[in-house]
Amino acid sequence: MKILVLLSRVPYPIEKGDKLRAFHQIRCLSKNNEIVLVALSESKVHPEALQILKAYCSEIHILPIGKLGMIRNVFKAFLNQKPLQLGYFYRRSAQKQIDEIISKTKPDHIYCQLIRVSEYVKNNKTPKTLDYQDTLSVGVKRRAEASSSFLRMFFMMEYKRLLRYEHEMFDKFRNTTIISKPDRDLIQHPLRNEIKVIPNGVDSEYFYPVKKQKTFDIVFTGNMGYPPNIDAARFLAEEILPIVLKDCSETKLMLAGATPHPKVLALQSKHITVTGWLNDIRDSYSASRIFIAPMRIGSGLQNKLLEAMAMGLPCITSELANQALGARRNQEILVGVTSEEFAKHIIRLLHDEAFAESLAQNGHDFVQKTFSWENSAQQLEKIFKS
Repeated sequence: MKILVLLSRVPYPIEKGDKLRAFHQIRCLSKNNEIVLVALSESKVHPEALQILKAYCSEIHILPIGKLGMIRNVFKAFLNQKPLQLGYFYRRSAQKQIDEIISKTKPDHIYCQLIRVSEYVKNNKTPKTLDYQDTLSVGVKRRAEASSSFLRMFFMMEYKRLLRYEHEMFDKFRNTTIISKPDRDLIQHPLRNEIKVIPNGVDSEYFYPVKKQKTFDIVFTGNMGYPPNIDAARFLAEEILPIVLKDCSETKLMLAGATPHPKVLALQSKHITVTGWLNDIRDSYSASRIFIAPMRIGSGLQNKLLEAMAMGLPCITSELANQALGARRNQEILVGVTSEEFAKHIIRLLHDEAFAESLAQNGHDFVQKTFSWENSAQQLEKIFKS
């Protein structure tokens, strides 16, 4: 098949969850299909991006979207009662280019990642699939609940608009996919059970246990400019770690990931290291004894958990994150709600080496058995061919 893949970002470098999902799906689908990649770009493209993506794509079209157009289109979306992020990513010039690319390449199928770019192809008659990825509306609602009164009002407005748009786009696409069953259940459409669950995978040839001296006790990774990660980093540093330090006074925490927000940078201390971008994120996992992802807002499957478990770290997370992951509590993962519960789990793993090793091994086996990019791509290909 010839598959046109439409993305809101160039899927390299892989420092965001949507890029990770897109990159590996393209990589695996390209083994049996021809891929035409169309990606919007808000900023300068990484110098290695085209070279790496050419290994998997017969054509690559990068469509720049300038900031000037963003302001105009966000305002237009506001007036038209559409989600503001739709306006952020929509450009009339890009619409014209996408229409021309589709007309010229004549794909057998269009694969559209995230509703923010679905506007470009919603009326195109080519068979097409929309990957919701996760439930964006609920992620925004959770941010509203954790925000100040002014921001809460803004986020609730966006939540209601996204809710309507997610419903509308369901009827515009032949097929729809999503990352997990809990996310599917949050889509407000009477036929939501028809949405196919396509989980993420983990590259087990890249992420695997490494024997290395541990210089940190705890690590949390992710794009540190992303609001759910900012919230989790602050929760960990300001509320969980102080409780751990009362019992384990020498505990060292690493916050590793790209574009750290000033609120994350401000957490740096003698007990906390904020790394910023790492050329190889595996170094952060292998240097640490425990991985924790105390997510309180956001949605979707946490790739960071898959990577940490694949690398053999005992992992701790929240109920919210484990709903999508589906690991067994106290056997494959530890789950906390309050700062006291998270701290108690950390202290236990620091003191009980045998339990930590057992949890890590079980988690590793669970991820190896359950999450595969190749299997997910095969499911996706069947959907396209149906």
